[in-house]
Amino acid sequence: MTRTARRGAGIVVLAVLLAAGVAWGYWQTTGSGTGLAATDTLQTVTVAALVGGDDPASALVPGGPAAEVILRVTNPNASAVQVYGVTGSGAITADAGHSACTTTGVTFTAPASPITPTVTVPASSTVLVRLPGAASMSVASLSACQGATFSIPVTMTAHR
Repeated sequence: MTRTARRGAGIVVLAVLLAAGVAWGYWQTTGSGTGLAATDTLQTVTVAALVGGDDPASALVPGGPAAEVILRVTNPNASAVQVYGVTGSGAITADAGHSACTTTGVTFTAPASPITPTVTVPASSTVLVRLPGAASMSVASLSACQGATFSIPVTMTAHR
């Protein structure tokens, strides 16, 4: 074998051994470290009901069919949120002009969670969430409740 051929063979053998050592080192290596991530604080998403100009598709009638509840959801955050759930959270009352309406007969039926279809509230915006058939009025409602607007306190859950 010539000197050049022996040198070439030696280089090839050395290259194979070096590659095998690198591969073995790659698969046998372990390591550790730390990472850092930051999150924004989610600001409170607010809910208001029946703001002027929000016309429900149906109205309450004692003993009648269930009516629509409208929620105006405001998201002050820099990213969109999804409305996940809505639950009733207090006594239902009539507006101040109907103070004699002490027995409203009104009940709220919360939608199943998660709400479907999904309601997304874009960043820094407001959307209307319509809950068809979420309110009903029994025949126990007093006559003094006729023409009243009812306050239905709710708690809403939103996820980013």
